[in-house]
Amino acid sequence: MLPLKDTLPSRRFPLVTLTLVAANVAVWAAYQVPRGDVSAMTLGYRPCEVDSSCDGSGLPWGLNLLTSLFAHASWAHIIGNMLFLLIFGDNVEALLGRVRFLGFYVLGGLAATALQSGVTFALGGDGATEVPNIGASGAIAAVLGAYLLEFPRSRVLTWVAPAFFFTIPALAFLGIWFVEQIYIGGLSLTAPEEGGGVAFFAHVGGFLFGVGLVRVFALGRPRGLPQPAG
Repeated sequence: MLPLKDTLPSRRFPLVTLTLVAANVAVWAAYQVPRGDVSAMTLGYRPCEVDSSCDGSGLPWGLNLLTSLFAHASWAHIIGNMLFLLIFGDNVEALLGRVRFLGFYVLGGLAATALQSGVTFALGGDGATEVPNIGASGAIAAVLGAYLLEFPRSRVLTWVAPAFFFTIPALAFLGIWFVEQIYIGGLSLTAPEEGGGVAFFAHVGGFLFGVGLVRVFALGRPRGLPQPAG
């Protein structure tokens, strides 16, 4: 199930959203592609670095918390993430304002990493804490949580394999997405895939951050973005 577009127009130019997309693409194309798997170890955050149970990548782990938000594991990984960010980020940016949106995005990513790390330390198998966490997914999940709470009546054009297209409410699309993250994450209860792949509990953590705090970040901001009926 893949979103193709939403029906809610943005009320302002999504400068921060587009800048984040450009930054992610630049890191992937200019740095990661030429270096291959080594880039995941350099830019990724590994939970074991926090308690010094493994050697660092050369960067302080606190810095890796940030660089990991701009690193990806494959073309499919970055294309999927950027598609979600482009579709859902513009309206959340318009709601929060550019500066608040950027802070919301980064803090959502950090909250996502924190939950994934906690699950990995508590329930991961041998060597799980040494697997690098990479990807913008946790931060984008925070955006999805915010979108769900603020624009549930918006509709999302959705592609379902092999060749079906449906327009469904954002509440349904994002609700299904969230349940899927919990289900798949519960099957593994470990770290991301080898090589730095999908951290499903980071998705859960980011989403809960978005649902729980979007209205705190929106305090004092103009309300009433248009929503399509039905």
